[in-house]
Parts: sequence; C-alpha cells; structure tokens
Amino acid sequence: MSQKHITAAILVIGDEILSGRTKDKNIGYIADYLTNIGIDLREVRIVPDVMEEIVEALNALRARYSYVFTTGGIGPTHDDITADAVAQAFGVELYEDERIIAAMLERIKPEDLNEARRRMACVPRGGDLVPNPVNKIPGFRIGNVITMAGVPMIMQAMLDSVAPTLETGVKLTMHAIDAGLPEGQYATPLADIAKAHETLSIGSYPSYVDGAFRNQIIVRGREPQQVAKAAEEIEAMLAQLRAGLKG
Repeated sequence: MSQKHITAAILVIGDEILSGRTKDKNIGYIADYLTNIGIDLREVRIVPDVMEEIVEALNALRARYSYVFTTGGIGPTHDDITADAVAQAFGVELYEDERIIAAMLERIKPEDLNEARRRMACVPRGGDLVPNPVNKIPGFRIGNVITMAGVPMIMQAMLDSVAPTLETGVKLTMHAIDAGLPEGQYATPLADIAKAHETLSIGSYPSYVDGAFRNQIIVRGREPQQVAKAAEEIEAMLAQLRAGLKG
C-alpha cells in the first residue's frame, strides 16, 4: 500500500442514463469499492454517446486523477463508441484482438461472428485486457483509464479483475456521530471544529428515518488519531449544547 494520495474519477457513458430510462447502479458500487481499497473517488461525470464529449471528458479526467473508470458503451451496436473515443483520446488506433475473437467463438458459431460482434473485439493499440469471467468479453485498460461494461454484474466482475493491479493509498478512517439536534443549533461550532482540522473531511448529513429527521455528523480522514480527536471534540460540543437546552 502506498502512502501517496491515490485519486479516481468515474466517467459514465450513455444517452440512456441521461434520459433516465436506465438508472445507474454502478457509481455507488465503485465508490464503496475504491474507498475500501484506499482510492479516493473525487469526481463523477455522465456524458452522452457523443464522440467529442467522451474524448473531452476523458482527457480532462485522466490528466487530473490517478485513475479514470469508464462504464458503458462497449457493446456491439452503433452507439457503443467508447473504445473509439478512448483510442482517439490517446491518439492510437483500434485493432481487433484475436484473444477476444477466440473467447467469442467459445460461445457462438463462426458464421454468427458478424461485424457488430467483431466490434467488441476492438481495443486501443497498447491497451491491456480486463478479464470478464461473466461472459468472457473483456474490458480494457490503457494508461490510467480502465474501461468497463455498463451492465452492473459484468462491471463488478471486471472491477474485481483489475483491482489487484491498481496502486492504492491509505484507507480512510470514518467516525459517525448521531447529533440528536437540529443542524442549525450546531452548525457554527461544527464549522469551527472543521476549520481547526483542515486535513479531515467533516460533514453533517440529515436524513428522514422512521418518520423523524436524523442528523449524522461524519468525520473522515487518513490519520485515525486525528479522526478520533475531532470526533471527541464534536461529541463534547454536542453534549454542551444539549446540556444548555436542558438548563
């Protein structure tokens, strides 16, 4: 495990996500997965099936973060243009990988290997395959860009395959505190504590559970002792506020 701060972005590709017809189920899964292995997800973008927009987003994200994970757009239809866009972003050509063709022929007859299916065997020159144990059609990786399927079960299998090859950093430590008070009552002193612990992420998150509002304060950081110290200060602050209300 590296002591470096390893960051990532997700680029979700597909008109169907933006239209609302398909509900994304990958972002939350990838976010949890990366957090658990010490990679900090910093940005998520969703772009349509438009070459220029995919290329622009890819080039911006891969220059900014340690890794970019893309989902969607690697199937056999005309709107599956992710491989083309990745190749264009890296300035390389696509080529037909014979290993992918062989994997396809394990499942279909040679006469059924049409032009559409062959599209799924095209990867950017210089890329490595990301194994897919579900249906054997792999994703690929070139540079710091990992391209995966949009189907959740297949994406998850690809992520499992590529994860051991990724550089990871120090895992985040998280401490959750049930505030038991309205946010307005502790917002100012909480901001003071957050300012005193600038290396930590401190946030207040309201929710509505079992017919009642609940506020939870979350402290995150890579130094467990600092997280614990900030959490103690927050709990003491909340206790003081509660005591004041009772008095």
